[in-house]
Amino acid sequence: MPNAVEFSYFSLKNGSSVSDFLLVSDKFNRGFLSKQKGSITRKLLCDSDIWADNVLWETMEDVRNAFKAADEDAIAREYLSFM
Repeated sequence: MPNAVEFSYFSLKNGSSVSDFLLVSDKFNRGFLSKQKGSITRKLLCDSDIWADNVLWETMEDVRNAFKAADEDAIAREYLSFM
């Protein structure tokens, strides 16, 4: 089965600190995403004020399961609160 690519773009909420966001992004990567089954790699991209997450997963089912887990995870919720 082929891998699944998750690509999402976003802007930071008004008043968000980029340095704070980058710290939380690293925390999200280490404390949540890297622990999810099927997570292979993640790249955080930025062009001016547009950001993007590019995540490679083993399967689409792994993507769905991670999305469900994010709803219940404090680190994931903190990361998402910047968007």
